[in-house]
Amino acid sequence: MRRVSTLTALGYFTLFLLLSGYAPGLMTRPVGDGGLTIGLLLAVCQLPVALVSIAVYEWTARRTVDPLSTGLRDRAARRHHTGGPAPAQDRRKGAGR
Repeated sequence: MRRVSTLTALGYFTLFLLLSGYAPGLMTRPVGDGGLTIGLLLAVCQLPVALVSIAVYEWTARRTVDPLSTGLRDRAARRHHTGGPAPAQDRRKGAGR
């Protein structure tokens, strides 16, 4: 889900850039009678797309990544307090000398 939201936001931005560079006639077409163009409308829509992408990314990270990191942190703290085995990087030959 995090990849989808990130790729959606990046894809939207890339599409906007490509249309700006290769389809200026499309981007300058007016939308309605107020002087708003398709390019301006797409530019204004970038902010909500980015905000939704950030919200989805944070929501899924809180559901999946945060519990994993909390579990790892708790495990490390228990090992430290109980005198359990040292982490792998500290057990290598010559560590701490």
